[in-house]
Amino acid sequence: MVPLSLTHFTAPLPCALHGAKQLTLQCTNHEQDILQGSCISEKITLRRTLVLSAFVSTCVFPTLSSYAKTKTKNPYDEKRLLQQNKRIQQENNAPEDFPNFIREGFEVKVVAPDNYTKSDSGLIYRDFEVGKGDCPKDGQQVTFHYVGYNESGRRIDSTYLQGSPARIRMGTKALVPGFEEGIRDMRPGGKRRIIIPPELGPPVGPSTFFSSKQFEVFDVELLSIQNCERRTIAFYSDVVCN
Repeated sequence: MVPLSLTHFTAPLPCALHGAKQLTLQCTNHEQDILQGSCISEKITLRRTLVLSAFVSTCVFPTLSSYAKTKTKNPYDEKRLLQQNKRIQQENNAPEDFPNFIREGFEVKVVAPDNYTKSDSGLIYRDFEVGKGDCPKDGQQVTFHYVGYNESGRRIDSTYLQGSPARIRMGTKALVPGFEEGIRDMRPGGKRRIIIPPELGPPVGPSTFFSSKQFEVFDVELLSIQNCERRTIAFYSDVVCN
């Protein structure tokens, strides 16, 4: 490589800074005067540029740092979410004293009056009428009406609209765990509202009616309880409930 000297340049060599080091140039008095004037001019220009940049950054974007702090804090506004949930329930004609569900991401808080009871499994229920008689046992058949709702108070199913009650044998896993637990200690004639958490609810998937993990609410009326027995005739066997 051929070393370069100042004589190879026709224009004055500009002043350059590299970290904290300063380059010292050996040159004639005339050339030093030229270089010194160029360095001073360039330093003044650089200083003006830095001052202008600082001024623009503080004037044009004065709230960037405070905006970041405000965004990260973003408090959990429970009151706002509760009012929003109530408004949606009113639009869906939800029944009176329907529970509210405050959902923030994956967290869900159930807001219900004090007359609701929560079991150890997480099931929440309220009795409107207790009923009379014995509670159903495994193997017995229960006949009941129900109306199902989602978290927003929208009706998703009803045996009243279907025109006939449902009949299920207890202990056969024909019901979702939360529903069977909710009617297990009911008595004939009783009316109860059952709030089923997702872990006690129905399976979720494309082959099921439910598309996401949500709380389900059921208003249940237990009509009757029947004893059942297995009947076998030749090679045929079935269960008969009276």
